[in-house]
Amino acid sequence: MIPSHENQDSIYMPVGKLLETIVSKQVQSSKTPSVSRPASDSNLIVIPDVLRSWPWPRCINPHYAICKEETTAWWETFNGFSARTLKAFPACGANGCRIGGDFMAFTLVIDEYTDTSDGKTARMQVDIVMDALRSPNSPRSADEWVGGEVGRQFWLNLTKTATPSAQRRFLDSFLAYIHAVAQQAEDRSAGHIRDVESYFEVRRETSGAKPSFAIVEIHMNIPEEVMNHPVIVRLFELAGDMVLIGNDLCSYNVEQARGDEGHNLVRVLMEQYNIDRQMAMDCMGKLHDDLVEQFLATWKKIPTYGGPVDREIRTYTDGLANWVRGNDSWSFECTRYFGELGPQIQLTRQDTLLPKSSILQPR
Repeated sequence: MIPSHENQDSIYMPVGKLLETIVSKQVQSSKTPSVSRPASDSNLIVIPDVLRSWPWPRCINPHYAICKEETTAWWETFNGFSARTLKAFPACGANGCRIGGDFMAFTLVIDEYTDTSDGKTARMQVDIVMDALRSPNSPRSADEWVGGEVGRQFWLNLTKTATPSAQRRFLDSFLAYIHAVAQQAEDRSAGHIRDVESYFEVRRETSGAKPSFAIVEIHMNIPEEVMNHPVIVRLFELAGDMVLIGNDLCSYNVEQARGDEGHNLVRVLMEQYNIDRQMAMDCMGKLHDDLVEQFLATWKKIPTYGGPVDREIRTYTDGLANWVRGNDSWSFECTRYFGELGPQIQLTRQDTLLPKSSILQPR
């Protein structure tokens, strides 16, 4: 029997105060002549190595090869993108690996379209996707935005094997994600750049980490009271914040090149604290280091209940940690952010600021 504990709302760390402290220290440090950056480095981007002490190594799901073929074949029916997204789900079975790959492909099409949509168009796209999920047995109109049919087929496949609890948690987090994506489009249309606190409120959803974490538990039956345990909730929150920080560090250069960096923590910090690009990235690296320490300390407090649920808890929390690594590996190994230079940039941690409108040009 699962012992009960008092349910509590998810409480995130006060990132605003923490970042304010980090920025203050970085500003003071930069006033020392020996650490000042020379003017000649104005186009140099140094990406902090945020996972240098992360104990979860890069690993590949044993079903990766066949799932990649299946996801790619499915994705090509929509004239979409290649599937290189399965590295974040190393412990899932074949069905879970396939669902994970399909979901990453699904979010890519959402990102690619909403990133260039105004708020009104993005809301229309959200409505199409949600209608498709509510009616998965009804094929979409051929002249409708492709995201509806992608979502319909994805959800139909997921519900064939996912447990009811995983389906519920996935759907709840996906609803929050897709509505936040529309909010991002509205912010972009209005030229609105948020402050740190309100940025994290939206970005924790637009990162897509929460529904991705639900896929980690896709075939598990972890009780709600266990998932709501403060330690499990904290690991979930910390992993999500590390994913979004890592993504913002890697995506900033291409986003600024196309003039779409308003929904990126680098730009948020630059605006709020009047600091330069590199200092903002360095502060994000410091914040990530703090989150790593918190995650590792919290990991030691994972509760045990006895029986099969303990194994599922360990698999799930290990999946959260693997997602942090998988997100980082994918960012450098695909061509979305760094072109063909990803492995080199991952090694040297150095990139060159792209000129405006240079996105999609060979690097």
